[in-house]
Amino acid sequence: MTKSLSVKIGQTSTAGVKPENEDFLGFHTPSDKTDDQIQLESKGITIAIADGMSGSDGGKEASQVCVRQFIDDYYGTPESWTVKQAATKILTALNTWLYSQGQEKYGTAKGMVTTFSAIVIKSQTAHLFHVGDSRIYRLRGSDLVQLTRDHRVWITDDRDYLSRAIGIDTHLEIDYRSTTIQEGDLYLLSTDGVHDYVSDKEIQQVLEAHREDPQTITDELINAASTNESKDNISAQVALIQHVPDPDKTEFYEQLTQLPFPPDLTAGNLLDGYKIVRELNATSRSQVYLAVDTLSEKIKGKHRKVVIKTPSVNFEDDPTYIDLFLHEEWVAKRLSSPHLIKVCGTDRKRSFLYTVVEYVQGQSLKQWMADNPNPSITQVRGTVDQIARGLRAMHRMEMIHQDLKPDNILLDESNTLKIIDFGSTKIAGLAEIKSVIEHNQIVGTANYSAPEYFKGEPGSNNSDIFSLGVIAYEMLTGKLPYGEISPERAAKKKFNYTPARQYNPQVPDWMDACLQKAVHPNPERRYGLLSEFLTDFSKPNQSLLDKSTSQPLLERNPLAFWKSLAVVQFLVILGLLYYFGW
Repeated sequence: MTKSLSVKIGQTSTAGVKPENEDFLGFHTPSDKTDDQIQLESKGITIAIADGMSGSDGGKEASQVCVRQFIDDYYGTPESWTVKQAATKILTALNTWLYSQGQEKYGTAKGMVTTFSAIVIKSQTAHLFHVGDSRIYRLRGSDLVQLTRDHRVWITDDRDYLSRAIGIDTHLEIDYRSTTIQEGDLYLLSTDGVHDYVSDKEIQQVLEAHREDPQTITDELINAASTNESKDNISAQVALIQHVPDPDKTEFYEQLTQLPFPPDLTAGNLLDGYKIVRELNATSRSQVYLAVDTLSEKIKGKHRKVVIKTPSVNFEDDPTYIDLFLHEEWVAKRLSSPHLIKVCGTDRKRSFLYTVVEYVQGQSLKQWMADNPNPSITQVRGTVDQIARGLRAMHRMEMIHQDLKPDNILLDESNTLKIIDFGSTKIAGLAEIKSVIEHNQIVGTANYSAPEYFKGEPGSNNSDIFSLGVIAYEMLTGKLPYGEISPERAAKKKFNYTPARQYNPQVPDWMDACLQKAVHPNPERRYGLLSEFLTDFSKPNQSLLDKSTSQPLLERNPLAFWKSLAVVQFLVILGLLYYFGW
């Protein structure tokens, strides 16, 4: 059987000697129900603790809001997001809200302020988030380590203040770290009412004495702090890692192959209500059919048309192939943009393995480029803008397409562009989950793929920007910025940019400089954001143009450099011949 993540949690909180408890803590562990089990894998387990700042008028409310909203909102974030992305966005929003509420309700920056520490345990990793002087410890074997640092400044031996907290300023700096979990690990979260009065040695003794009982540990720590005359609220949480996910290959394969591969389909065949019209395309890896959804509502007397993609029987026993086939639909379901292909067929049970997407009446961008070899700059700019809108929707979900090319872009009858084929898409959130299938680095079509892929390096948002830059260059010139690229030799290729103006004098210098930056072989020297690229592609960026023209001719235009050098050498030879009377 597959061993899923299992964590045992205990927590205790008391006001101590104070009249009111301004500490707050909480956790969420998805249950064993099917939907929650999926959430356990995709989002993990959350544990959080907060301590309303002393002297803060709304400290109690701030700590409660932080813990409750963090846990609730975290499970509402997209599954494609990394833990760090999700938590950072939530905490940043909470900080802004607490700061504004503190100003509005109490008229001071100290109105609603709290410390905050949290652990998100996902797959085989613990993700830690920390602001203030609450703490996170880990006991592994007999080694107790404090994993956070106190954001506290000491003025004298008995006077100090928080240098960082949530709600105290408009800017929030969050400490983040990740660490691999092991079975038997104990994680302790505590407020200063505990660790300021109970030494690390005492803490370790309590943890080691009750390793299998987190609730007893927290009760004992609270008692120890009270015995040591803690003058603050006293709160502690302990999480025991009982089981670390270790997927079983046999069970995983059985899950993937629950649905059989469909047989070869021909016109007239009916598949779960989809009537096959004709085959659109077939390769060694899949078949694509045009079909009519006979169960859909009729519009103008006709059922909607859809496209059905079926896997090739050549890969019926290949779990990696099946996983990638399912991966494409998983991506499409979570995206929403008029410039991304939409998935269909989620309204019915399937008897076979296949995917259903909307039918786009039109042609590929590749075919359009062949039919329109000399588009205007305005047409190119409009095309690039639409593609960028689709990519932006993916990047916001922490997805990278990784195989952007004219073949994977469709143009419908209303001239709307749609990106298709998400089989190579990289999803940051899924990459954090340990899987029995470790996919090799996926590289798209060589002519459009960023050079880092061929070096075995991971892609990023600007890898997609590289591909978009190549498409823009090709539309303007009919050529590729680095010529035809062989996949076998791509890793050793020297990427020397050929100016677009060399092929098309109508391309302005500033646009050429923009394209050169977009397709720069070094990802660090490329555009980091699509918006930056689109801005420079629409209007001159003088600083970029100055930088481009200040480069040596060899870098700006290698061909022109060597031609000029050849002319100089020829003139020198002629001069020598004339001088010596030859």
